[in-house]
Amino acid sequence: MKTVMRLAALLVLVILAGCNADPEYKIEVTKPIYHQPDKEMPFEIKVSEKEEAANGLTVSAEFSMTNMDHGTTEVELTEEEDGIYSGAVKLPMTGKYEIFFTLEKDGKKAEQVLNYEVKQPEGVASINGEWITYEDVDFYKFINYLQLAINRETDQKRYTGEQLKEALSYWESQEKLIEDQNQLLTQIIRLRSMAMLAEEKGHTASDAEVEAEINKVRDQYNQFDSAKAMINEYGEEKFWETEKQQYQMIVLSQKVQKDIIEKVKKENPDMAQQEINFQAQKQYEELLVSQVNSLEIEIL
Repeated sequence: MKTVMRLAALLVLVILAGCNADPEYKIEVTKPIYHQPDKEMPFEIKVSEKEEAANGLTVSAEFSMTNMDHGTTEVELTEEEDGIYSGAVKLPMTGKYEIFFTLEKDGKKAEQVLNYEVKQPEGVASINGEWITYEDVDFYKFINYLQLAINRETDQKRYTGEQLKEALSYWESQEKLIEDQNQLLTQIIRLRSMAMLAEEKGHTASDAEVEAEINKVRDQYNQFDSAKAMINEYGEEKFWETEKQQYQMIVLSQKVQKDIIEKVKKENPDMAQQEINFQAQKQYEELLVSQVNSLEIEIL
């Protein structure tokens, strides 16, 4: 009944529009709308009028499921830039929705209805549409715990008494950081961003280069009983297959680092190696920030 009434209302509006020449707007959902339990999710649209960005509108949206009755969810949208309006919406579930838009400017009101299917996100964030999955985050968490175990084992061999107690207390405090999803996402985004930049510059990571790096880290892990036990429990085949994917990106990012070091050396032939490394690292971080800013990164 609700849908029928709205369609009737829209029909009246169309007839009135023919008489009063009210503006006709085109609405496009510019970012996918996802559902996560008890969480507001980003909602963004682009509004145009005669193929030009429609500015200065007051825009609201009302969500209702087309096949189920979960009531309505109303959202007020804010203009971000030319023709772009955004807000946040907390929906009851995934499924097919009817979105009823009200657009108003200078006392003139227009209404439109869009049908949209809301889905479950495939991960916790995306970079240029490529998902960072829950499995990606879990693997980075495991890698961090693996390094923590190595550090603990190293200090247990190196220290005794009060020094050992202080060292172990410090490593225990680091566990809270490992559980911080934002920190894990930062690590993932940094590596993926620089790997993407390396590919843009024409670099590749050959199987031989990746295997050489894998052998180095394998030798390192084999020196520590704690690391070997953790990898065995995780599943060796699964671990090394995932690690190989990571090192393809690491090799690519290393090539960007090498490019920068060579550039600094060329520009400063008399500079000491320590200063070269410092300047190269500084330029690498600046390049990383620029690269991240150029990418479409969405954290859910």
